[in-house]
Amino acid sequence: MFFALAFLSLLIERLVGYPDWLFQRIGHPVTWIGSLIALLDRKWNREGDTFLRRIAMGVVALVFFLGLTVLLALMSQSILLALPFGLFFVAVLGASLPAQKSLEDHVSAVASALERDGIEGGRKAVSMIVGRDPENLDEAAVCRAAIESLAENFSDGIVAPSLWLGFLGLAGGAGYKAINTADSMIGHRSARHEAFGWASARLDDLVNLPASRLTGLLFVFAAFFVKGASPGEGLRAIFRDAHHHRSPNAGWPEAAMAGTLGFALAGPRSYGGQMIEARFMGEGGRRDLTAADIRKALKLARIADAMLIGLFGVIAALIAL
Repeated sequence: MFFALAFLSLLIERLVGYPDWLFQRIGHPVTWIGSLIALLDRKWNREGDTFLRRIAMGVVALVFFLGLTVLLALMSQSILLALPFGLFFVAVLGASLPAQKSLEDHVSAVASALERDGIEGGRKAVSMIVGRDPENLDEAAVCRAAIESLAENFSDGIVAPSLWLGFLGLAGGAGYKAINTADSMIGHRSARHEAFGWASARLDDLVNLPASRLTGLLFVFAAFFVKGASPGEGLRAIFRDAHHHRSPNAGWPEAAMAGTLGFALAGPRSYGGQMIEARFMGEGGRRDLTAADIRKALKLARIADAMLIGLFGVIAALIAL
């Protein structure tokens, strides 16, 4: 049943996304979770505490917001499944977890801004989806940032919540989203969050592991249907480059995207005025990327997304037999 839930949730979100009018009225599950995490960060992450105590309070916070999220999701699922066509109603809730439509819209907006408004427009658009400093990015760097965000967020924002929906139902999908939201808010190695966010960051690495591997393979198989793309180069890039990424998971989708399309992604970049040295994914690939290359990456991602939906549909059908 849960794989059918994931299949329906992906279909619904692909078709309608998360409507703006609904967001304006009630927000989004991520914003609800984020508000709770921010509150716990303010109340429990005290600068005067020792490093170990701040780690311990971060663990307590993680257990609290994750447990509350899972409990509410289980209650909602149980109530809705008791209704006629209950699975459909649960899928409507589940559709708030993957972000197929919004990811495509945000990345496509970068290409459109570059084409319409030039480099300044591209910098402004890409700053909405990446954390790096946009001021000194040239056109190629803007394009690389957009494509890297597409690859990584395809894994974190689409494949991972769908997988956990399939494995554990609404509780699994919502629980994953809580962990991933915490990692984005408190999981970075800043002076304030290195201790308090330690548990959230480590758990996020763990729960994203299966999705990152699946995403890399989806990009490789999708390359068979994109003119000029190379499935073989994508696979070689995964095994050659992925382990060089700072993240134990992001390297897989980024290397696969880079290799299949013949791009060089990642590399050195600046965050908060600090230069981060990193190796390129897709060594030897093109670095002089343009808006057309963003659109080519989007085509690869759309095909991979269709494959993901089809995969869940086949699994659900086989289970139902």
